[in-house]
This record gives sequence, C-alpha cells and structure tokens, in this order.
Amino acid sequence: MSKGTAVPDVLPASALDATTPTYDVVVVGFGIAGGCAALEAARAGARVLLLERAAVHGGTSSMSGGHFYLGGGTVVQKATGHEDSVEDMVDYLVATSKEPEHDKIRAYCEGSVEHCDWLETLGFEFERSYYPEKAVIQPGTQGLMYTGNEKVWPFREQARPAPRGHKVPVAGDTEGTKMVMDLLRDRIEEAGVEVRYETGATNLVTDEDGTVVGLAWRSFEDSGVVRAPSVVIAAGGFVMNTDMVAEHTPQLAEKPFTLGSTYDDGLGIRLGVSAGAALKHMDEPFITAPIYPPAALITGIIVNQDGERFVAEDSYHSRTSQHVIEQPGSAAYLVVDSEHVVYPKFPLVPLIDGYETIEELETALALPAGSLARTLERYNEHAARGEDPDFHKGSEWLAPQATGPWAVFDLRLGHAMYAGFTLGGMRVSVDGQVQRNDGSVVPGLYAAGACASNIAQDGKGYCSGTQLGEGSFFGRRAGRHAALAADNSPVDR
Repeated sequence: MSKGTAVPDVLPASALDATTPTYDVVVVGFGIAGGCAALEAARAGARVLLLERAAVHGGTSSMSGGHFYLGGGTVVQKATGHEDSVEDMVDYLVATSKEPEHDKIRAYCEGSVEHCDWLETLGFEFERSYYPEKAVIQPGTQGLMYTGNEKVWPFREQARPAPRGHKVPVAGDTEGTKMVMDLLRDRIEEAGVEVRYETGATNLVTDEDGTVVGLAWRSFEDSGVVRAPSVVIAAGGFVMNTDMVAEHTPQLAEKPFTLGSTYDDGLGIRLGVSAGAALKHMDEPFITAPIYPPAALITGIIVNQDGERFVAEDSYHSRTSQHVIEQPGSAAYLVVDSEHVVYPKFPLVPLIDGYETIEELETALALPAGSLARTLERYNEHAARGEDPDFHKGSEWLAPQATGPWAVFDLRLGHAMYAGFTLGGMRVSVDGQVQRNDGSVVPGLYAAGACASNIAQDGKGYCSGTQLGEGSFFGRRAGRHAALAADNSPVDR
C-alpha cells in the first residue's frame, strides 16, 4: 500500500482520559458541508468543535462557481415565472443518476425550497432574475439558469424541464461562494462554535464495539485528542492525491486541471475506512472541457476518430466530455461550418484549423476517407428539416453545417483544457451516518460533502450546483442528527 492510500490507525478508547477535552460534535473540515454541519449542530444545542487544516475557512467550496442546484418551486423560480415541482425534480435526478438513492433524492427535492430560504438567512439573497442563454455560468449576477441536462433528450421527456442553477449574486467565477463562506463563518461564530485553523484530524478513536468516541488532531508540532460522541467528516475529495487518483479515477491523471484545494487528499475518506466505512462510486470523476460559450458552436457536430457522432451536442458540458473520454483514444473533434462558427474569447477547446473541403479535413485529422462526409450529409439532411433522429439534439441547435470552410476544434484529452474533481466517497445514510458494507452504521461517525457519496455520483448526470447544493443540504442534516445523537449519548460531558 502506498503512502497516499494508507489508512490511518484507529486509536483505542484508552487514549482518552479524565482530562481529555469533551465536545458533543466535532466536525472535520470547514468547507460548505462542514460549515453547515457545525452551524446546525450548534443551533441544535450541541457544543461543537470545528477543525480546519488550512489557515482560513472555505476549502474547495470557495473555488467553485457559486451555483446551488435547487428546485421544487423556490422563490427565485417563482419570481422568474418558472414552474417546478418536487416530483419533476425527483424524476429528473433519478433519470440522470447512475444508481439513484431514492431516499436521498426525495429528501433533497422535498427540502430544496426550505434549503434555498435557509441559505438566504445566512445574509445574502439570490437575484430574482433569469439568464436564458446556454453558458457554463451566468456572466453577471443573474440568479437562475439551466445548469444540467434538463432540456436534453431523453431527460426532457422523462421530467418537465426547469432551470435549477441558483447563482450567488456576485459576478465572477469564485467570488460569490467566497462571500457565502464568509457569511457562514460569521453565523458559526455567532452560534458559539469553536474553530481551530491549521489543525487536522489524524486518527479516529473507537471503543471496543467500533463506536467512534473521539479523534486525534495535529497542529504543527502540537497534537492531542478530544472526546466526542459524534464526529462529522467533511474533509473534501481526493483529487490532489495522485495515488488515490491512479487507483480509482485514472482519467484524472491524464493531464486535466484539477479542481481542488491542497487538502483534497482523501484523508477524510481514509479516516472513515479506518472505522469500517464502505466506499461508493470511487471510480466516478467529474471531467469537463466545455465547447460553449459561444452557444453558436453547439450547432456544429462532434465526431470521434471514426468520423462519427456519439453524443447530442447540446448536452451539459460534463456529459459531452464524459462521452468524449469513452471514445477510442479519448479523442473527438467539433466541426462547425463558416456560417455558424464563432470563436471563443477564452477557448478551453482550442481551434486546430480551418479546412476548405471535407476531404482535406479528413486527411488532416486522419479520419477514415469519406467518414465525416457521410456523417455530415446525414446530419445536414435531417437538420434542414429540424430533426435529429440519431441523437435528438434540441431543434434550436439544429442547423446544416454545409458551407465551407469548416473550423475544427480539438476535444482530445490532453489537448483541450479539461478540469475535474472526484465524486466518490463514503457510503452514508440520508442523515449522513457512515455505513459499512452490510448497510449497518458506524456509530458516532458521519460524513458530508465531497468525502461522502450522496446524489452527485455520476459525471454524465452531474448538474452545476450539485456539489454546493448537496454539500450544504446533507451537511445540515448530518449536523442536526449528530447533535441529537450526542444529546442521547451516555458519553459523560
């Protein structure tokens, strides 16, 4: 076993004595999930300790785009005239999940409106406005947009589409989430949570029955132990751990830009394993290199090395990218004719060149002779009638690509600027209780956020805002349940 995959030892309960500091709930990690868990536990009356390895709060959450995936009729949806229901949201998330956990999906959807309201009580308000364009993120402060495959076939037939990407009202890619994390820090301080920065958990402490009763910590040269009947691990994913990536998600080692903080090293997951946690969906990464904006490029066609289409080009960008990675050699190209090409200002998918004829294009890309010509002929014939019988691309994105020259953009892994993070983690109940392989819970142990497997489990079905949405939502549930369990615990406080 390599150092990066080593599982920490579990310490016996004898490591705790009468002088050991005692808390009701200890939370490991101050990202969105850990912060929400700590706040809700404190508001439920628990004495809470929050440990963060970094010198500041925020974790990887502060690096995200500021989307929360929320629906079922939120105040923003209603204000912008978009109908949504719990059942439509449930149907959509079930349809796009690899292995849907129905109790979690239903809880998330039924609690989504309340969760949206709760987030605003932190001290901000989602702008009551809608951004109608196809984009990775709203360019301004617009509060709502489509951030998944809701309007993509077959999902648009399985659930009524509704926009659910709620963005924090700050322009820019990461400033909005930083603002939310600052507000969360302020609310945590008001709730009386003890926060220790530059302090990380090193080991869990369990009794003879395997119940988690505390943990060991380290801060530079100092170390110690604390007693707690409830421990919540919210320490992030494992994208920065090359050994774990190589073992579980080798695609993330193929030159993508990793989306994570220094401490996304999988330690939280390995701590859970030390106490008996089962792991789920560890082989599922989120990897993407968006072809849009500009949205006009969606009218083109994406082909593999055989000159054949394999995905609807109007798919959410990570769905498209996951299909690209599954192609031979993880290779694909976006072909757009001169009537529809628009060159992006900041291309993540670089332009290879323009070609006067399809024959010249096929030769340059080493595609089988006549392959792209046949694909284009079929696509153009149907697109002229507003149809796409092969992949059912939305009619608004159908346009014949018949006028040369043709521009070709490079989607190949290692050429396009792919970015990614991990989706797998500890198996948990709907309340964040860590579970063993047989489904039984590890008493006293909870997990939330990127180190737990909840509804964000499949790169093809992922929607922007799911990580922040589920991290905050299930973090809250874990914090409340942990506080209740601690209140009923026989541990002497």
